[in-house]
Amino acid sequence: MNEPQRFAPGQPGIPPRWTSSAKSAVGTALSEKSRVCFTLSHGIFNEIYYPDIDKACTRDMGMLVTDGNGLFSEEKRDTVSVVRPITQDVAAFQLTNSCDHYQIEKTILTDPQRDTVLQKTKFTPKKGSLSDHHLYLLVSPHLANQGYGNTAWVETYDGIPLLMAQRDGSSMALACSTPFLRSSVGFVGVSDGWQDIQKNKKMTWNYTRAENGNVAMTAEIDLTASQGEFVLALGFGRNPDEAAQNALASLGKDFSEIEKEYSDGWNSWFKTVPFLKKAPGFSKDLLITSMSVLRVHESKATPGGLIASLAIPWGFSKGDNDLGGYHLVWTRDMVETAGAFLAIGARADALRAIRYLQATQKEDGHWSQNMWLDGSSYWNGIQMDETALPILLVDQAFREKVLTPDRAAHYWPMIRKAACFIVQNGPVSQQDRWEEDPGYTPFTIAAQIAALLAAADHADLNGEPRTADYLRQTADIWNDSIERWLYASNTDWCERFKVSGYYVRIVAENAMDQAEGSVMVKNVPLGKNILPASHLICPDALAFVRFGLRDAKDPRVLNTLKVIDALLTTQTPQGPVWHRYNDDGYGEHEDGSPFDGTGIGRGWPLLTGERAHYEMAAGHWQDAEKLVVAMGSFANDGHLIPEQVWDSKDIPSRELFFGRPSGSAMPLVWAHAEYLKLNRSLVDQKVFDMPPQTIKRYLTDKTRSDLASWRFNHKIRSITSGKKLRIESLTPAVIHWSSDNWKTVQDVPTRDTGLGMHIADLPTDGLPQGGQVVFTFYWPQGDQWEKTDYTVSVEAKE
Repeated sequence: MNEPQRFAPGQPGIPPRWTSSAKSAVGTALSEKSRVCFTLSHGIFNEIYYPDIDKACTRDMGMLVTDGNGLFSEEKRDTVSVVRPITQDVAAFQLTNSCDHYQIEKTILTDPQRDTVLQKTKFTPKKGSLSDHHLYLLVSPHLANQGYGNTAWVETYDGIPLLMAQRDGSSMALACSTPFLRSSVGFVGVSDGWQDIQKNKKMTWNYTRAENGNVAMTAEIDLTASQGEFVLALGFGRNPDEAAQNALASLGKDFSEIEKEYSDGWNSWFKTVPFLKKAPGFSKDLLITSMSVLRVHESKATPGGLIASLAIPWGFSKGDNDLGGYHLVWTRDMVETAGAFLAIGARADALRAIRYLQATQKEDGHWSQNMWLDGSSYWNGIQMDETALPILLVDQAFREKVLTPDRAAHYWPMIRKAACFIVQNGPVSQQDRWEEDPGYTPFTIAAQIAALLAAADHADLNGEPRTADYLRQTADIWNDSIERWLYASNTDWCERFKVSGYYVRIVAENAMDQAEGSVMVKNVPLGKNILPASHLICPDALAFVRFGLRDAKDPRVLNTLKVIDALLTTQTPQGPVWHRYNDDGYGEHEDGSPFDGTGIGRGWPLLTGERAHYEMAAGHWQDAEKLVVAMGSFANDGHLIPEQVWDSKDIPSRELFFGRPSGSAMPLVWAHAEYLKLNRSLVDQKVFDMPPQTIKRYLTDKTRSDLASWRFNHKIRSITSGKKLRIESLTPAVIHWSSDNWKTVQDVPTRDTGLGMHIADLPTDGLPQGGQVVFTFYWPQGDQWEKTDYTVSVEAKE
């Protein structure tokens, strides 16, 4: 006869929170049969992901220790943890957690044949004997990315005691090779095992069910029967039975056999990566970890999908309102990761990413700001660089001979749609690459121009010369306009920093022609969030060099570097680190408290890597190598590179130390990708991903445009003498125009470019300085006039 359920009190528990974003390791089996992935921090499991890497299922899983004499110890808080891979090229880990009272040794991996994570454990007391101690396991289910709504219960399955949890089509089952002595479930903060053991120094509660809340599961390990050595299996499934079967099947197999199969999978993959044989010798551990990080962050259910990080920045301060964290696909981060696969010669991995991009492209040609692995959008902003970068990725794969001409042609429709979206919506962007402000911004514009030239090459290869011509003309017009849009001169900063000008971070769309106007800075308190465009500087200006639009020694670039280095550099013991822009608010507050919508932006190791690539472009190879070493030194002891590092005085109580990882995401896959590209660039003695089209056209041939473009999202107010005025619209039109204040009038019909743009070139190249062109539109499809006149004046030549 079944015993009655003992329901835990306190439903639904305190508001759930995620945990530390400072991971020390990430891992998974390289097997499609195993869809579970784990993260580690502070010596314990953090988020475990199932059935894909965008679905977190746990907050954490760790151990508590008591001795009956007042000791209450939580290993994640009270021990010093050391983590290392079981071998250099296998993403399974050995952890040693030590304090004055005990030592816990763990080997952690996943079962390549099923959805189970395994922890082989050895508990050794330093004071007293095993019989003097009690060891408890504490697990916090957060199934399907949610802390609330979980149900946990105690169950016996085929005579074996299990802890079970379920929510929204996902289940977990926890089993031990030595049956648990006792088990309980409860609501966090009220009836969970931590509350019981902390208060009573032993388990006294034995609740068997906690329904629909923020729950925790607790079990006591039988130290006497196990002699302190045991294996834990946490199985996952679509239902409780499947989860239980996975856990028990993994426990029924010899751990050493599972470890060998797991290791063989990783060893086999590394044999497909030729770059390791010729990589620089000073950074092998970080190189191998970086390669592993990239591979761990790829989906198995949707091959080629690459998420930004298996972390939730400042997760300990965030709850169910942050479903995504960084375990989402950002197209920009994903392309950078796929580019790193190309850099190390992981051809098949790069191809899977390209196929994924092809499958997730929107009908109009763009990609979501970020998305779940199934392609559904999470946030809905549009960032034009995220449409440009996939074009450059396909072109680079073609140049690296990963794509044959026939296979590259297969991706021409994807390239064409993306190019259509760029010419119809660029050069302005709804958001910059930091996902914050709209307008003209250096990185986004540089990426778009380079992508248009790459797309033009593929248009030629696919028999569309007219398309290629228009794409190159648009790229030339935008390239010629960069300084007009973004280069500030005659400002107070010019005087302050002794420069003649500098590229600004961003200019609002309505500023139109020059680096003027104001910008609303996000993540900054009201009253401090409006700044002049001329008072915002960003290392993104180096993208003009990285994408081959400006020479590294161009005086305008060198002037900008002076301002960047004066305002955005922090010298740390590890080396220099740069900030995203001045007055950035995305980071901890001054007291170290977590970002909560406002804060202070901290230093980004990624930007140290980007600066190293600039130094390579400038021919400063020794400086570049020093920066590569500095970037690597920002990694933690597990060789994971953080998004940000703390750039102020130490705050030990918040685990913040000068030059060491902050509470932002770690690892940041984009940073590891940049590190791999840097090492490839060092080997090649040239910047790996610099597009050859821009180098030839703008640095070698010094191509200029004889056109200036007016469009409804870019209403220029003036052109330089000698240029023709190109009018561009999304629908057919007749341009009704005059150069003598309507005394004489001409009508010019637009022509279809085949890319969703209709253009008319007005012969304004003969107009004198001081002249004006006035025009309006007749829309034949609706048989109506625009009813607004637009004026463009003629200025002196640059």
